[in-house]
Amino acid sequence: MTTDPAISAVAALDDPLRRGMYRFIRQAHRPVTRDEAAASVGISRKLAAFHLDKLVDAGLLRARYEPAGGIRRVGRAPKVYEPADTDIRVSIPERRHELLADILLGAVLTEAGDENARQAAVRVAGERGAELGGAERDRARPGRLGAERALTLAEGVLARHGFEPARQSPTCVRLRNCPFHPLAASAPDLVCGINHAFLSGVLTGLRAATVRAVLAPRAGECCVELRAAAAPRQAAGSTDGGGSGDAAAPRPGAD
Repeated sequence: MTTDPAISAVAALDDPLRRGMYRFIRQAHRPVTRDEAAASVGISRKLAAFHLDKLVDAGLLRARYEPAGGIRRVGRAPKVYEPADTDIRVSIPERRHELLADILLGAVLTEAGDENARQAAVRVAGERGAELGGAERDRARPGRLGAERALTLAEGVLARHGFEPARQSPTCVRLRNCPFHPLAASAPDLVCGINHAFLSGVLTGLRAATVRAVLAPRAGECCVELRAAAAPRQAAGSTDGGGSGDAAAPRPGAD
């Protein structure tokens, strides 16, 4: 799910006056005073100040005091506003196309002479996942991980990245959302392969040797699930996620 700050920022723009002033300030390409912002939507300076400060609180604008024209005069400099350096996006369910783009860009920039583009993308995906898992291990300092504890740690990481993990059983975690949809539906072999490598990398970074990422496509969900390494393979359609084998190719549109 999109983070609370992003939702709050978008909610702040629900008011037409705030939306109008925010648009004016973005298009000005310079710091804007309260008087200018007020005039842009036809309201008083006092009311404009109230709405502008709401936009600052929401992280959409930043404010400072700056002399008009850069000339210092006696008295307090006027408060000016300009767009904050933020990227606000709201997506339900959550999408992480920027992560996929980062992996593909990394593959283009680091492709070795003995690998093709797909192999490079899978390699970089594993590296990005390992970085993420390693950072979580450094933060949590869990020590040696059994399967259930490893799955719990992985759930926390993947929940923050939009996968919507759900514990099917003590030894299996399904990922209810594909952050790479609809791109995964357009190129499942490539994107699901990247996703599998990324999630395997997360487990590597966590040092979760007791858990594996398994391709198990299911309509409307992520193509991968996490299982305890010693867990028996379940029949297709069973509670623990099905699939025809660890190396099974994803079905088009499975994500």
